Amino acid sequence: MSPFLVSFYDAKSYDQRAFEEASSASGCGIHWRFHDFRLSEDTAPSVKGATAVCVFVNDQIDATCLRILAEMGVRLVALRCSGFNNVDLAAAHQEGIAVVRVPAYSPYAVAEHTVALLLTLNRQIHRAYNRVRDLNFSLSGLVGFDVRGKTVGIVGTGKIGQITAELFRGFGVTLLGHDPFPNLAWATKTGLEYLPLNEMLERSDIVSLHLPLTPETRYLVNETTLARMKAGAYLINTSRGKLIETTALIAALKSGRLGGVALDVYEEEEGIFFEDHSGKPLQDDELSLLLTFPNVLITAHQAFLTREALAQIASTTIGNLMRMRDGEAWIEGTKL
Repeated sequence: MSPFLVSFYDAKSYDQRAFEEASSASGCGIHWRFHDFRLSEDTAPSVKGATAVCVFVNDQIDATCLRILAEMGVRLVALRCSGFNNVDLAAAHQEGIAVVRVPAYSPYAVAEHTVALLLTLNRQIHRAYNRVRDLNFSLSGLVGFDVRGKTVGIVGTGKIGQITAELFRGFGVTLLGHDPFPNLAWATKTGLEYLPLNEMLERSDIVSLHLPLTPETRYLVNETTLARMKAGAYLINTSRGKLIETTALIAALKSGRLGGVALDVYEEEEGIFFEDHSGKPLQDDELSLLLTFPNVLITAHQAFLTREALAQIASTTIGNLMRMRDGEAWIEGTKL
């Protein structure tokens, strides 16, 4: 069967390596055209000759972009991530372009990063590391707390939320959860109690977000919900940046209401995360302010970044592309 061309956007070295290795192992015959820039209406003409595009979370596949893609013969948008809020699905359907994603890729990677963020922030490991490298062995200001005995609230109990809860269970915590579609059998087995959101927030020492970004979840954490959180609670977000209203978060940090905040995602991360901005002023004032708080820890959307997750992303994406090329049935839950 003749190979076909896929135009790959926002490609990093680790992406290219993972996809080339998976392609070689599968013998899929895909020809990749790797671009280090993102896909948008401005860069869409670069798709010339390709049948499909492979995109990530910060590519902007809006109606205008999709119209250009369709005019140039693109039949498929393959997301190499689980979120799809950056794609205009209605416009894609109108243009006759299928959209597929990777609904699950090593949920352990994100769950483990969630716990790592909490432990790093709580025990001040990042600050201690920098001190020791400067030959400062003082322990002043590095006091943390035992996670054992605390109450952890999991907001969203899909695959990642479930694994995060199970990891925290190993610390000997009380588990609370909130989800519009509760998994009661799993909760009973795990020892998690489902509660309404406000009650869960009021009782939790640690709150971890594991939700997709939808109109209903946008700014779920806002001035009102932050005010319901237990004084001194820690908030962790490894899901989507716009789950948290940044202005309200900064106000809660200034007031001292929150004990700590760990973020792997940020509301306005597009154009900032995944790139090197060292040596020049950061243009985002709110992110700059967040970085000044001693009780805030930020990583740049790296929770997914393990060898296992990258291999699974590449394998699933290649499978999606092959089904389009071969005209086979789509795997349930993959085609949007």
